[in-house]
Amino acid sequence: MESFSKLSEYIKELFHDSSDLVVREIDWPDDEAILCHFSVLMDNSVISEQLNMIQNRLQEKLPNWGETPTSSLETFHPSKLVEYVCAGESTIILVKANLLLRITLPNVPHRAPMEPGNEIVVQGPHDGFVESMDVNIALVRKRLLIPNLVVRKVVVSSFSKTPMCYMYIESKVNQVTLDEIHNRLRKLETDFLFSTGQIQDELEDNIWSPFPQLMTTERPDKVATNLMEGKVVILVDQSPTALLGPVTFFSFYQSPDDYNGRVLVGSFFRLLRIFSFLTAIFLPAFYIAIVSFHFEVLPLELSKTVKTSVNEIPYRPFIEAMILEITIELIREASIRLPSPVGQTIGIVGGLVIGDAIVSAGLVSNLMVIVVALTAISSFVVPSNEMNMSIRLLRYPFMIAASLFGFFGIVIGTLILFIHLTNLRSLTQPYFYPVVPFKPSVFKDIFFRRPFPKPHLQATSFTPKKNEDRSKEDKL
Repeated sequence: MESFSKLSEYIKELFHDSSDLVVREIDWPDDEAILCHFSVLMDNSVISEQLNMIQNRLQEKLPNWGETPTSSLETFHPSKLVEYVCAGESTIILVKANLLLRITLPNVPHRAPMEPGNEIVVQGPHDGFVESMDVNIALVRKRLLIPNLVVRKVVVSSFSKTPMCYMYIESKVNQVTLDEIHNRLRKLETDFLFSTGQIQDELEDNIWSPFPQLMTTERPDKVATNLMEGKVVILVDQSPTALLGPVTFFSFYQSPDDYNGRVLVGSFFRLLRIFSFLTAIFLPAFYIAIVSFHFEVLPLELSKTVKTSVNEIPYRPFIEAMILEITIELIREASIRLPSPVGQTIGIVGGLVIGDAIVSAGLVSNLMVIVVALTAISSFVVPSNEMNMSIRLLRYPFMIAASLFGFFGIVIGTLILFIHLTNLRSLTQPYFYPVVPFKPSVFKDIFFRRPFPKPHLQATSFTPKKNEDRSKEDKL
């Protein structure tokens, strides 16, 4: 009893005498045993059943009585005790034998895999990642029933010990990419890791670029298709978001929904998304350049309408555009932060009321409202939230260039943007592929959704074969 009291006090000091810590003596054949775990992370009924099974194996004098699919036996050490208990495991300390029996049956709460709210599924599977890394791995393995799907677990946080992992298919992954991810994760040092956003800075080649060099998703079907393309997936425990890499610029304009519908429909919407990138960046800049410098490019009938509308505004077109752009960003940010019913009301009522009031007050013209509204709609067409935010930021430099130099400023800005995209890398792989390096044979896969290959033989369901028809006629 004295050894139990000393050891139990020592264990409580290790965990700072937390109120949810369970440290108590239990019956054990020919030894003193101390049970230790956090009560909030365990199911007592399951632990009792497991303990009874292990004790029965011990009484039957089985050589590996402590080794079961959910338990293991090793030499006792205080650091191992702390690691296992904090991970949600139940441990039994055998005092005389100096052994530690760990039972890996944590009961960590997590939500059910439901459809992610920020990635709406039009047609396809409606399950999504949750805040449990093991559940997320299971959702991926459910779709890829293959032995060469490899999972490598890593612990990068020195204080919180938050586990993370990266997944890849051995037969499809690029070894250079795999080595690069392994080296960068090994260099990562942080006290507390709670989301994938923390490790993006370490994994991205250029953190100051407006373009994301890694793709985030909460859809297991999207992860599975990217794994089949040879990409690497990074998962962090307590985060429902997965990181995909390496990616290209055009990867952000593709969606698994393209392959869940018909070929023409999927191709049309893919082309529409790429066109929306040009509209979201260049439309306000073109309007500012035309009104400020190049009025002669408009048709005569339209130029009269534009000139009449612009002459009543006391500000330059650039100031008009900035007023509306900032107003839309404020409405969007407010609608996101507020509860859903209130946020939708703010978005609709705020947009209508403020837009009409700004025009009636003579601060902006009607045409500027139309241009900025089309720009905002085009920026929301992108399936990726990261690329959506990048596009919204990029339009401001082009608006400034257009207000200073007109079409010449837009051309210079486009040239700088193209140079930046050609020099950008995602995990050392070219970001603007297949434009740079140029590969024309890949362009059709970017702009069009190719049909799945048809099988050689099609089963007939309703039309009988000709020989069957003849045999029936002979019998008649």
